[in-house]
Amino acid sequence: MELSPALAAMAAYPFVRLDEAKADARARGIDLVDFGMGEPNEETDPAIRAALQQAVAPTLLYPRATGLPELRSAIAAWLRLRFGVELDPETEIVPTLGSKEAIFSFAQAVVRPGKDLVAIPEPAYPVYERGALVAGARPCSVPLLEERGFLPDLDAIPEETWSRLACFWVNYPNNPTGAVAPVSLYEELAARAAAHDFLVCSDEAYSEIWFDETPVSALQAADRSRIVVFNTLSKRSSMPGYRSGFVAGPAAVVAALKAFRPTVGTAPQEFVQRASVVAWSDEEHVRRTRALYRRKRDLLRPALEAKGLRVAGSEASFFLWVAAPRGETSEGFAERLLGHGIVVAPGSYFGAAGEGYVRLALVPTEEECARAAAIIEEVL
Repeated sequence: MELSPALAAMAAYPFVRLDEAKADARARGIDLVDFGMGEPNEETDPAIRAALQQAVAPTLLYPRATGLPELRSAIAAWLRLRFGVELDPETEIVPTLGSKEAIFSFAQAVVRPGKDLVAIPEPAYPVYERGALVAGARPCSVPLLEERGFLPDLDAIPEETWSRLACFWVNYPNNPTGAVAPVSLYEELAARAAAHDFLVCSDEAYSEIWFDETPVSALQAADRSRIVVFNTLSKRSSMPGYRSGFVAGPAAVVAALKAFRPTVGTAPQEFVQRASVVAWSDEEHVRRTRALYRRKRDLLRPALEAKGLRVAGSEASFFLWVAAPRGETSEGFAERLLGHGIVVAPGSYFGAAGEGYVRLALVPTEEECARAAAIIEEVL
């Protein structure tokens, strides 16, 4: 039976391979500290959990793709508080089932004849490319190099590419490098988007986890008429299993998504939306979460650096982007660490530009991070 050629051409999702490697290590009796997946496992704030429980009614109807007005208003209020931007909750915000599904499906709503290219950073989260391929678009890789602070070199992109772009993905704070971007990057992209008729798509899932400087949003660009932002509660509020996020952007784009999304059938359940109102309306639990990730980083980073390993990026997000030792590949170094019970993601999982690095997601407990630091000091 012949199926979609786009799916047939895709390699296995990288983290499926990582799961297989972990299962094999456990079968060999290795006790693992897992820094591989960027999946928060901190306790969700009790007030958020209570709101979820209180909202579970005896009868639950299909959730509407437009989302609850209360949730859209809470998101708009948070954007105003956090970034100083005013968005209309009726026309410029739509809740989503986390951000991953919205990112994956977005190309289906915007790719069209003559606008069949999707610019994708590299190294990057694999979903941008996979969503483009399923939409029938052609991904266009934009390298993020360490010598440029993991920012794209816009001047290196050919004019023909700009003219054919449907959308240009950016992701800051960046997964996997932990880099942050200045407002000037979004200003320049907004100007090019206006000149060449494409959308700037900004994945801001890690906007609330930082160490060195408070990240900005693409929404803070002076001209946001072609800027679309994706965010989620998964990282900010330790709510990965709740699947609750949003898209914010121009009214025409949001209207298109409101037309598209009921067909797809992806909307957070109403009880999740009501818990999300509580989450977006509180900052104290986010400050506690940031402090916890800082403590974990402070446990691991000195141990890595003491062994001559260079932390190439970790300004924000909950990642350490670490250069592999000279002469070792990303996967080879990851395999060596796995043999000692430390799981990391090879940089090559995030594209060719990720070769030479590994990523550590600071999701284990503080106790596990301390144990990993001791292992690093002993075996490397």
